[in-house]
Order: sequence, then C-alpha cells, then structure tokens
Amino acid sequence: MKRLIAFSLFALFSAGILAGCNTVDGAGKDVEAGGEAVQDAAS
Repeated sequence: MKRLIAFSLFALFSAGILAGCNTVDGAGKDVEAGGEAVQDAAS
C-alpha cells in the first residue's frame, strides 16, 4: 500500500514539473514575440 501511495505522489509531482516547464516555455515565447513586435515598430 505504501508503494502505491509513493508511486502516485511521484507521478503527480512529475506531471506538475512537466506542466510547469511547458508554461514557462510558452511565456518565454510570448515575451520574445512581444519584443520582436516592438523592434519592428521602432524600425
């Protein structure tokens, strides 16, 4: 039983880490696109 609980917690923790990485990656792309738009408007 303890093994099942430990595995479940590990799976949830891993899913949270992977989701967080994807969120940060998406935010980085949004910021980059915004910066490029400002550069295009300035030139």
